[in-house]
Amino acid sequence: MKRTRHTFRLPPELADQLADYASRKRVSQAAVVEAALASFLSPDSSERMEAAFSRRLDRISRQLDKLDYHVEVGNEAIALFVRTWLISNPALPDSQLPAAQAQAQERFTAFVSALARRMESEQRLAR
Repeated sequence: MKRTRHTFRLPPELADQLADYASRKRVSQAAVVEAALASFLSPDSSERMEAAFSRRLDRISRQLDKLDYHVEVGNEAIALFVRTWLISNPALPDSQLPAAQAQAQERFTAFVSALARRMESEQRLAR
């Protein structure tokens, strides 16, 4: 196959990258440049890139939908728990309120610690 000779200059950083890539792939620098130009000038290269972006966007969209569902389930579970708790626990008289608040603070601190331990471990409800 007949070839046309071209002479062009590259910035030193790009020339180093070209040489490094060619040596890693064990091909000539001319072959790398030829493949890159063919890909860049190919009429369907933009279509391939668009298809790749489309696949990635579809995957991200599915992941966001799944995340949205899990957040909604969590919110509904908390709302249901709070509603049930409020129905089954009557309000305390003013005389018992300070002791109850102190106990609630201790229990909440223990809850946050347990939650932190669980988030650091591999045991999760969603898994």
